[in-house]
Amino acid sequence: MAMYDPEPLVRMLEQLRVERNESYREASLNAGLDHEAMRRYCIHKKRPQMQSLIALADHFGVNPNQLLELAGYSPLAIFERAEVDPESVPSDVKELMDDLARIADPALRKQVIEAVRVLIGGYLESLEPT
Repeated sequence: MAMYDPEPLVRMLEQLRVERNESYREASLNAGLDHEAMRRYCIHKKRPQMQSLIALADHFGVNPNQLLELAGYSPLAIFERAEVDPESVPSDVKELMDDLARIADPALRKQVIEAVRVLIGGYLESLEPT
């Protein structure tokens, strides 16, 4: 097993925790882990088990493979996204996808995507018959 460099994972976990305005304890418990888990990973730089990373990813709404890879684990195929045939995507949607992909910060990209979903949801609701 390769040496574990905790810094990339710690940065990501800290960013996700701060965005949710959660303490270490709250983030740990909300992810279904023991109350000291996040403190062990972020402050004491202990390498989380794969199951803990999957629980944290679920809590924070990120792809588990992001956290697994940051912790030095191999990505799991079950969490890989299905490939979309580029020919089936309308050009304007492809442009939006390209723009979103240019946002390097995963947490910020997720926020922008959620904002777009809110806009789309409002539009789709207006189309529904009342």
